[in-house]
Amino acid sequence: MHAIIPVAGIGTRLRPHTFTHPKVLLNVAGKAILGHIIDKVIAEGVTDATIVVGHMSEKIKDYVRSAYPDFRVDFAEQEMPLGLGHAIYTAREGLDKDPVLIILGDTIFDVDLRPVLRRPVSALGVKAVDDARRFGVAETTDGVITRLVEKPEHPRTNLAVVGLYYIANTPLLRECLDAVVTRDIRTKGEYQLTDVLQMMIDRGERMEPFHVEGWYDCGKPETLLSTNRALLQKHSTYRPMAGVVITEPVYIAPTASLCNCVVGPNTTVGDGAELSEAIVRNSIIGTQARVNRVLLENSIIGNDAIVQGSYKRFNVGDSSELEFQ
Repeated sequence: MHAIIPVAGIGTRLRPHTFTHPKVLLNVAGKAILGHIIDKVIAEGVTDATIVVGHMSEKIKDYVRSAYPDFRVDFAEQEMPLGLGHAIYTAREGLDKDPVLIILGDTIFDVDLRPVLRRPVSALGVKAVDDARRFGVAETTDGVITRLVEKPEHPRTNLAVVGLYYIANTPLLRECLDAVVTRDIRTKGEYQLTDVLQMMIDRGERMEPFHVEGWYDCGKPETLLSTNRALLQKHSTYRPMAGVVITEPVYIAPTASLCNCVVGPNTTVGDGAELSEAIVRNSIIGTQARVNRVLLENSIIGNDAIVQGSYKRFNVGDSSELEFQ
């Protein structure tokens, strides 16, 4: 089984972290986002992959080659950010007659793909959401996808396409990718994968939905933190340390140094980070970061960053109200 993993996005909603770091290499629950994805596809039997890179591509290549030396990977360069359809188009040389799994590089999934990968027809992962306007939306009839619409203003269903695609007919996928790009078919200024898949449906390809409940978005700070929380709840990793109070779940890297701290719940502390006299919860602390004499909540501290404060002394009388920020 071959996989295509597009990771060329800039990640503007995660700035300032993505000014200096690719989005897919941000740490979530002790591992890069891309690491969680590669672990998943390997566990599902994927033997090789094409990773579509663009923004800070060398950092991504270095990470994959270092962390997964035995996984067969090649890289396709998307030189211009022209949409997801264009990203898959740049990886079309890896498409032959065998089925392909496409998995987006900014989301983490917890779903058993084995039944999906055994299907004789194409299948798209979907999930019912409260507001489908931010997603590609699938319309279905009798268990078959009949129409795909990219970020509709008035969605006719609440089934969001979550970024997990099993394509059984790869020759037709390649044919439709070529057609969309050569005919310059764009939606909202970009070559959309939903347009490519809709063209496949119009040409007779059967596509079935499969439901994905474990879908974790890493596209913006609040969802990155909620994903960190969800993953930590499945597995907590730390070592007891004198003078440190741990409230699980947490991930504390073996090389992190903590002194006189309260950490957790739902907190990741990266390699080489140093925390002293701090209270940290619901947060992600990057590698080699230093946090001293502060209380942090719902925070993301980048690699090599320094955050330090000071304790205050107050003499407050009866019936007083003090708000300190």
